Amino acid sequence: MSADNRRISERNGVPNMMERSDIIDLYRKHLGEGQGRVATILNLPVEESASGARVRTIDGREMLNCGGYGAFFVGAGHPAVLSAVRAQLERQALSTRVLVNEAAARAAAALTRVAPPGLDKVHFSCSGAEAVETAIKIARANGRTRLVSMTGGYHGKTMGALTVTARSVYQDPFRPLLPNAAHVPFGDPQALADALGDDASDACLILEPVQSEGGVIMPPDGYLKSVEAICRERGAMLVLDEVMTGLGRLGAWWGADLDGVVPDAVLVGKCLSGGMVPVAATLVSPEFFAPFDADPYLHTSTYSAAPVAMAAVRATVETIEDEGLVERARLLGERLVATLRRLTAAYIPHLVAEVRGRGVLIGIEFVDGHLAAEFLMDLMDHGVIANHSMNALPVIRFTPPAVMTEDDEKRLTEAVEAACAACAERFPRPAGAGA
Repeated sequence: MSADNRRISERNGVPNMMERSDIIDLYRKHLGEGQGRVATILNLPVEESASGARVRTIDGREMLNCGGYGAFFVGAGHPAVLSAVRAQLERQALSTRVLVNEAAARAAAALTRVAPPGLDKVHFSCSGAEAVETAIKIARANGRTRLVSMTGGYHGKTMGALTVTARSVYQDPFRPLLPNAAHVPFGDPQALADALGDDASDACLILEPVQSEGGVIMPPDGYLKSVEAICRERGAMLVLDEVMTGLGRLGAWWGADLDGVVPDAVLVGKCLSGGMVPVAATLVSPEFFAPFDADPYLHTSTYSAAPVAMAAVRATVETIEDEGLVERARLLGERLVATLRRLTAAYIPHLVAEVRGRGVLIGIEFVDGHLAAEFLMDLMDHGVIANHSMNALPVIRFTPPAVMTEDDEKRLTEAVEAACAACAERFPRPAGAGA
């Protein structure tokens, strides 16, 4: 009997682990032939469990998770978050959406307490892309029918979010997208001013403080402050997409804090639930939230502010505060960037263009995309998970948890050095090249 047609036996209510080949077969048949093909070609392991910065696979391997697309800032299964989620599950996982939900009220209070000044309203959703959609609808409700975003930016793949995700490979199969959208170069205030025009009271600007999927692109000094000034001068709504960068990832609570910027809205996701359940949020000033205040049914979702997710949000914010994870991320990031620069310079200076990052959002840019893929697989061979950048194939990204231990950091250093050595052997420096 085929794997997809037989029941998976259970022991104490937990399904017994299937064989890897059966799992890949199910992927091919039901989740996508492409996903199964990639898993087979790359010989990807099957995850079984995770805690802290470690992931265990069904074949007994233990891997260091420096990937996860930024969802594990407090690590996997953090005791405080897990305890809050378990307690909420035992009481009520989902709400009626008719009665009042205490968990949502407490989560909103915790999140807005640490938000940039003036962002006192919040709408919860289940993903970063949904948070972007919410921001676009809030902009529309305020007469902002013109969208401006950045070349190389990434905001998700739902239709509205895709409109502001400026990459044709994702957009072209789904055109036409939302009208009246423009993209300008990241880091160029004059290009932004030109795109907005003298009167931008009909415009909404969405940008990331650091372009993550764009390849960990850091803004020039003072850029975000210039963006804020242009928006205020021309009347544009300013939305910062901090789905990746928010809640301490950059070694500051928000990317907005690094330049002292006060946006009209901030989007948060990824690590918002402590790596437990899908959740995101759109934080908004009362001025722009006014249409949603006036009509609470203007934008709704069955799973918005689900109690189990709200318990995770509150516990995650409190954990970041209580354990000083913002500062820990800053210090850890400084050490890791220095280590990566030292090792790549020692082994593969001819293959690496730059190592850059802030906090625990770090990128290594290779001179060619295939080299980044090779290095990514070498890292995995040595027990470290990292991510590629969807808008910048030559860049691999490290988004390690701020709760990494000294042993975790040592293991990462050893794996990076081994991967560098392996790449140096396969792609040696040309004869006569400088040191």
